Amino acid sequence: MISATQPRGATGWALLIFALILAFLGLVLAAGGLWLVALGGSWYYLIAGLGLILSGVLMAKDSLTGVWLYLAVFAGTVIWAVWEVGLSPWELLPRVFGYIVLGVIVLLLLPTLKRRQATT
Repeated sequence: MISATQPRGATGWALLIFALILAFLGLVLAAGGLWLVALGGSWYYLIAGLGLILSGVLMAKDSLTGVWLYLAVFAGTVIWAVWEVGLSPWELLPRVFGYIVLGVIVLLLLPTLKRRQATT
C-alpha cells in the first residue's frame, strides 16, 4: 500500500475519484437492495451493492484486490442476469450495461493502480 502522504498525479486522482464513485453507487444499490430484501425480494442488489462498496474502498486504498472483487461482482451479475431473463439481448442489456461501462473504466485505471502499488 502507498502511504497517505505520497503525492497523486492526475491518474492517481482519477483512480481515487472513480473508486469513491464506485463505492457510492454500491451504497445506493445496497440500500435499495436492503429494502427489496425486507419486502421479500431478491438478494442480488444487496450483495452486488456491498461488493461494489468494498471494491471501491479497496481501490481507493490502491489495492488490486478491489479490481478482482469488481470482476467477481460483474461475473455474478452476468450469471444472475442470464438466470433471470435467459439469453435475450434486449433483456440482458439493461442488467449488465452499466457494469460493462464501469468495468472498462476499471481496466483503464488498472495500470495506474499497478504503478501505485509497485512504488511501495
